[in-house]
Amino acid sequence: MKECSKSIMRRMHEPNFANRYFVGHGLDIGGGPDPLGLYIELFPRMLGVKAWDKEDGDAQILKGIEDAQFDFVHSSHCLEHIDNPAIGLRNWFRAVKPGGHLIITVPDEDMYEQGQFPSTWNADHKFTFTISKSNSWSPKSLNILDLILTLGTGLELIKLHKLDESFRYTLPRFDQTLTPIGECGIEIILRKRTNEEIKDGGRIPPKGIVSKIEAFLLTGYQLD
Repeated sequence: MKECSKSIMRRMHEPNFANRYFVGHGLDIGGGPDPLGLYIELFPRMLGVKAWDKEDGDAQILKGIEDAQFDFVHSSHCLEHIDNPAIGLRNWFRAVKPGGHLIITVPDEDMYEQGQFPSTWNADHKFTFTISKSNSWSPKSLNILDLILTLGTGLELIKLHKLDESFRYTLPRFDQTLTPIGECGIEIILRKRTNEEIKDGGRIPPKGIVSKIEAFLLTGYQLD
């Protein structure tokens, strides 16, 4: 279904992917036949992407991957396939350098599974995901907000986006990811805070004074 490829055009039109998220050396978990590295020339600050798939070992553990090894970690539609998503998420996050990003896409349970689990469309799915529900029809539903909060004080939530722009809510039940445009997912972007940020309780501006020239260039107003 090439869900990573579907995301590329959308991400190219969001400057932060090229300027902040896909920057430096990355790890792509579960890329399989549709790896992020195929599109490296479209994100000029991406220096390289290591692919991790079944032949490399358990994606839940990432054995052999050191802590804080990568500038970013990416995974498209892999978290739903592992036995314990909370453990997997912690290991993915530990592989990110302080100041780096974890970018994940998972299927939204309502848009993808559409009221039935075990999955009609993918028998290997072990869990379903929603951004936040007090009650779900799925016996294996996980709230994304609850899941990411287990990462602790090093977590900075940057983006949590239900990808329903191309989903057609008026159609009868069928797998809309089989269409060229249907993503039917949730995109999560997390940043790992530096030790200094954890100590300070947030991202504090650097010390110094903005010069009059800088202030004018930034605001268009002359400061007295």
